[in-house]
Amino acid sequence: MGNKVVKRIGLGIAAYMLFVVLVMLFYKGDPNQMEWQDREQYNRVQISKLEAGMSKQQIIDMMGSPDISEAKSVTDKVVQVMFYRTERKKSDGITTADECIPLLFEDNQLIAWGKDTYQQYLDL
Repeated sequence: MGNKVVKRIGLGIAAYMLFVVLVMLFYKGDPNQMEWQDREQYNRVQISKLEAGMSKQQIIDMMGSPDISEAKSVTDKVVQVMFYRTERKKSDGITTADECIPLLFEDNQLIAWGKDTYQQYLDL
């Protein structure tokens, strides 16, 4: 009887491990459904993976919808800035630009990101 218990425990552990591996391999978390603390951490990690020239759609696929977005036309180009929240400064339920990292796009291509990026957008 003791041998059966050990086998069942072993089978249960193996099934659990298989479940964990499958979740890790196939589950893609939706950043738009995350709690704000998880989303901020997620955004910080994803921002560290950015590369100049990435498309706006690649960024949205990777990071989800931006918290704030602005766009304008400059001569023959479309310039857009998207803000992703990375730190809470005030517990008021409102996300503001100073709690976010701005990502600057020109004709849907990422050209800059970081704290000074919004000023670059305003100067265009």
